[in-house]
Amino acid sequence: MAKTLIREARPRDTVQIHLPDGRTYEGPVGTRLEEFIRVACSRQEAPVVAALVNREIRDLCSPVTQDCEVIPLTTATSDGLRILQRSLSLLLVVAAHELFPDAQVLVDHSLTLSGLYCRLIGRDPLTEDELARLEARMREIAQADEPIVKERLPLDEAKAIFQRQGYTDKVRLLRYRTKDYLTVYRLRGVTDYFYGYLVPSTGYLRTFALHSYPPGFILRFPRRENPLVLPEYRDSPKLAAVFSEHTTWMNLLHINDVGSLNEAVESNRIREAVLVSEALHEDRIAAIAHQIADLRPHVRLVLIAGPTSSGKTTFSKRLAVQLLAHGVRPFTLEMDDYFVDREKTPRDEHGAYDFESLDALDRSLLNQHLLQLFRGEEIMLPHYNFRLGKREDGPRVRLKDDQVIIAEGIHGLNPDLIPDLPQSSVFRIYVSALTQLNLDSHNRIPTTDTRLLRRIVRDARTRGYNAASTISRWGSVTRSEAVRIFPYQENADAMFNSALAYELAVLKPFAEPLLRQVEPGTLEYVEAKRLLAFLQWFLPCDSHLVPDNSILREFIGDSILADYVP
Repeated sequence: MAKTLIREARPRDTVQIHLPDGRTYEGPVGTRLEEFIRVACSRQEAPVVAALVNREIRDLCSPVTQDCEVIPLTTATSDGLRILQRSLSLLLVVAAHELFPDAQVLVDHSLTLSGLYCRLIGRDPLTEDELARLEARMREIAQADEPIVKERLPLDEAKAIFQRQGYTDKVRLLRYRTKDYLTVYRLRGVTDYFYGYLVPSTGYLRTFALHSYPPGFILRFPRRENPLVLPEYRDSPKLAAVFSEHTTWMNLLHINDVGSLNEAVESNRIREAVLVSEALHEDRIAAIAHQIADLRPHVRLVLIAGPTSSGKTTFSKRLAVQLLAHGVRPFTLEMDDYFVDREKTPRDEHGAYDFESLDALDRSLLNQHLLQLFRGEEIMLPHYNFRLGKREDGPRVRLKDDQVIIAEGIHGLNPDLIPDLPQSSVFRIYVSALTQLNLDSHNRIPTTDTRLLRRIVRDARTRGYNAASTISRWGSVTRSEAVRIFPYQENADAMFNSALAYELAVLKPFAEPLLRQVEPGTLEYVEAKRLLAFLQWFLPCDSHLVPDNSILREFIGDSILADYVP
């Protein structure tokens, strides 16, 4: 019998972490993850702010108690960037508390490429000098590398602390907490709750700036694409106007955060909130239709663009109905029919066909056909055969005097799509879920999360995709949007905010069962777990309250507009 190499092992008082590149590091049991990361990732370009430990996200304060696989998360990842944003928000809250103790910080919304729009509530808008002092105090605290202490408190104790600090919105939210404890963070005497992890100390927070944007200001930070440098500031006045309109809408609804939405559900005031939300949507769509009608006969083409799961299809149909009410007859042009033949389609860096490239469209033919239609000429429209990957002949059409062309596509705001057309003949509309209710004053829910939940629900209902499949594709989808849609949003002649104040309460019962089916131990499970965690804060709303022409029906089903073709 061959001699075995197996022997009894001695108990170890050390643990090992194994990195994706094959390196292994060893240290005493209970060593903080941060210490391992400092040694293992000292040459990492982007700051490491957390890690996946055995496929579970963990903050850097976590003790390592057993051998594990560790994937560092930098601010160049979506999870890492969220941790950076939350940590900067706490830094802002603490600095503002020290300088302006009678005011409360509101981290309101994102301005896409510029940062987070914030305000101080309970005092006049900050002067330029006051804003400079606020930024300077933030930098002092960051330079001091002060610890951000995580602590688990009994729920009643957390409520009492927040009540003393004037955080009434958090107290209201905690009424719906189902667990008897809350994990909070402390910094320089301020206790706060944040949905998700933070960095372990303020020394991680070095690259930021405050930019005046009356009546508030913008908290600027690096983007994922270049995590060490602040991006060039870009003003977005049209987008900012939408957010101002949103604030007005929320005041009308008396719903300003998830706690107040839950109160509406609990008191059965949600029916009114649904009806008023939908009325505000209809009023805005009617206003856009009126704007187009007033520009007739010069405007002959309406281009609609926006990121995925924004409700563009339902918006286009509701706009068509409103145009008919204004005496303008819509003519729908399918942009997909102008795809080039498959073999001429550009390829991405991985060699796969890039169907979202502007050059995937035959722009020359599109411009030619539009000009001919404007002149009243008859043309033969193309029809794209997706099975064969080739264009075929479609119907012959001629535009009537009372007709306006409506076309939807991701490139609708890009001026290079239709350079041959006179700009006065084109009306561009940007559609997106631009706003979302925040959990409370310091915890914003990214609108990308709303769109992702919409897509998870719709993909399961209409395409048979499970939540893991949708989540796995989401990163490439949002990267494409950042390049092909968001930079052009200010080119729009009108913006439509498709978000509804009540929608996450409706989506919750649809999304939760799908998210719970994601297999633990996968990367998609990390995202599913995060989404489930914030959905726990919402009371569910009965979907029967949603009108049959609502944008939301595009995702949950039973839309009266599903088979309507303008």
